[in-house]
Amino acid sequence: MNNKVVVAGGGIGGLASALALSRAGVEVDLLEQAPAFGEVGAGLQLGPNAVRVLDAWGLTDALHACAAFPESLQVRDAHSASTLGQLRLGALSRAHYGQPYATIHRVDLHALLLEAVRREPRVRLHLDTRLAGYEESGTGVRVTCENGTVFDAGALVGADGLWSRVRQEMLGAQPTRVSGHLAYRGMVAAGDLPGMLRDPVVTAWLGPRLHVVHYPVRRGEWFNVVAVVEGMLGHGHGGPPGSDPQSWSHEARQADLLRALGPISPELNTMLDRVGEWKLWALNDRNPVASAEEHARGRVALLGDAAHPLRPYLAQGAAMAIEDAWTLGRLAGAADGAPGWPALLARYAQTRWQRNARVQSRSQRNGTIFHASGPLRFARNVAMAMLGESLMDNPWLYSGPPDPLAG
Repeated sequence: MNNKVVVAGGGIGGLASALALSRAGVEVDLLEQAPAFGEVGAGLQLGPNAVRVLDAWGLTDALHACAAFPESLQVRDAHSASTLGQLRLGALSRAHYGQPYATIHRVDLHALLLEAVRREPRVRLHLDTRLAGYEESGTGVRVTCENGTVFDAGALVGADGLWSRVRQEMLGAQPTRVSGHLAYRGMVAAGDLPGMLRDPVVTAWLGPRLHVVHYPVRRGEWFNVVAVVEGMLGHGHGGPPGSDPQSWSHEARQADLLRALGPISPELNTMLDRVGEWKLWALNDRNPVASAEEHARGRVALLGDAAHPLRPYLAQGAAMAIEDAWTLGRLAGAADGAPGWPALLARYAQTRWQRNARVQSRSQRNGTIFHASGPLRFARNVAMAMLGESLMDNPWLYSGPPDPLAG
């Protein structure tokens, strides 16, 4: 097979796929539309399924140098501060799944992947290079970029995010789905927090039409804080009507957040009050993947948010992109010159689409449960109290990713 692949997108999914493919002996041209590699955002969570892949890529030491490894996940009532449930992580995660649960700043994960990719002689990095379109033939795919550069390869991987140009070319124009949820994100230095708020745990505060999550990053020296409320981006929410929905970051005002949250516990209020600067994202996604053909067609495949954008209520967005990349690498490494990219990508899609669709659906459902009011809220609290860790654990998820070569 033509042993070259073009990867569109230099974010976490693009870097992960370039790393996995190059380790499998594939030549990779990675296209990044920005003039420099970088990442925006705040923290993210990596379940044992994602940490397992990073370990397989030899990145455990790099991960431990910049991540935190929380001891538990606590769920609390945003108003009363009462504990609703708890899931032990730490040693229990290692015992059950062979890997820890990690929390990391998005910039740090991007940086460690970029450093690993730069050590790969088979990867060529191209900045200021945005895909304009592609044409498939019986022998390959020709990728044309807005700056006039042309690449000929055996396959194209679209890892270019929610607003993917590759997806649009492959599947046609499909509008994103507006969730009606706004995510306020910020950081707090651990040294600025009192007592128990510095504990190395993931804490989720639930309230009607809202939730707040905070957890340690950067070896526990900082805490990432995310507050999600229901509402549209517009006046009073960090940007005027018509603010670019593709922008990851809008300026935000703490007064708007506190007004949207309403009355909250003093402990949660203290955490929010210590955030120095807030940024605001309007959360958008798509319907869950409905078939393997939405993941790959012919010589073109989608990966990460380009294929299956996720709401953040299962904390698996980065993890699923990393799993996608690992799967591609496994298949390419086993191909040994055959069966060719269309068959390989079809197997990749068949391996990934149902799992990704399940994570998408579960993430959306979790948002409803997190923000519940009335009888649903009461039922949620009772279920968490009675079922405890068995309700909060996800063995089907954390035991992954499924090996495409098994069976």
